[in-house]
Amino acid sequence: MKLLISENIRIALGSIKGHKLRSWLTIGIIAFGIMALVGILTSIDAVKYFLKDNFSMMGANTFTIRNRTLRIHIGGGGDKNEYYRSITFDEAMEFKERFEFPASVSVSTWGTGIATVKYKSEKSSPNVAVLGSDENFIGNAGYELASGRNLSYIEIVDGRHVVVIGSEIVETLFKKNEDPIDKVISIGPGKYKIIGVLKEKGSSVGFSGDRRCIVPINNVRQYFSRPSMNYNISVLSDNPQKMEAAISEATGLFRVIRKVPIGEDENFSIIKSDNIVEMLIDFLKEIKIGAVIIGIITLFGAVIGLMNIMLVSVSERTREIGLRKAVGANRRRILYQFLVEAVVIGQLGGVFGIALGIIIGNAVSALIGSDFIIPWEWIGLGVSLCLLVALLSGILPAIKAAKLDPIESLRHE
Repeated sequence: MKLLISENIRIALGSIKGHKLRSWLTIGIIAFGIMALVGILTSIDAVKYFLKDNFSMMGANTFTIRNRTLRIHIGGGGDKNEYYRSITFDEAMEFKERFEFPASVSVSTWGTGIATVKYKSEKSSPNVAVLGSDENFIGNAGYELASGRNLSYIEIVDGRHVVVIGSEIVETLFKKNEDPIDKVISIGPGKYKIIGVLKEKGSSVGFSGDRRCIVPINNVRQYFSRPSMNYNISVLSDNPQKMEAAISEATGLFRVIRKVPIGEDENFSIIKSDNIVEMLIDFLKEIKIGAVIIGIITLFGAVIGLMNIMLVSVSERTREIGLRKAVGANRRRILYQFLVEAVVIGQLGGVFGIALGIIIGNAVSALIGSDFIIPWEWIGLGVSLCLLVALLSGILPAIKAAKLDPIESLRHE
């Protein structure tokens, strides 16, 4: 049996060499379909791992209290848009002082996303984010310090001109491997002393966690002030198993602080870090379904192309088939010969398609800063689909070849 299979594979490779253009076009169609499927699915896995890694830095025991900006009521008077006021600084700080659950509470606010940072003759593009925070923000947000120190309580209360910067800003401003600690840089019109540098976190689709400046929250309130500034509250529970209890207590306390009447819904949202990941992953599932549909449509075209090449091959090799039958080959052997040939073409297309798909998927992975991925699941799917394509394409031509009359075949010109 092994000898028969190896002989059929040798004949199949000989047939491919004899009809290079036709064979490689078919292999290319199959490879393109598998490449699209494996490439997109690998890219989705890379994005999924990236999201899990980055949001997991905040921990499964972290949640954020944010403002709900819009809500729609449906009643007798029709739809009504109600805009809720922002979470104020006093509300956020009152929550931080009164929340007695064993947890770390951080208050932060957005300063600007278009700041320009300068040091001597070097300056950044106007795309640096400035965040105002307290002493707990770096730990709650999953950041780590590469050098220097965190903001102190006194610096936050006084709103001093000190800053913790991201690694990308260091690369932009300090190109001669200078130590950035204690250097004075300009952020917009203000001068700030660098007290710490964050470890590199990487970027996602153009949004970099390494291109930001963290300054005392009272400094942002003074120098980046704007009407109706909104503040976010981050809570890091000491015990992940008591997460729901912490959320319940936080909800009750903030309802009191926001003076939400009994019976009415909260005018704020509590979002867990893993909830964000789940929502994004659910969205990726829809993209994955679309990728599978695209791959299947392309592979359907490959089925037609491969079946066509096999039917033409049977017609061109009718005399050869008659000769094989004349020297003793039965129908089963002829059937196996053409099926193996279809499988060889299909698997060649699969190998190239899988290789290209892995390269494309990991190019996306490298672009977003995720790890190298070998998608064994999708490799197995690609091999299986190629085998299915080969069998669907080869079965009719193989049956046709097996049923040929040896006498009529020998007469064929």
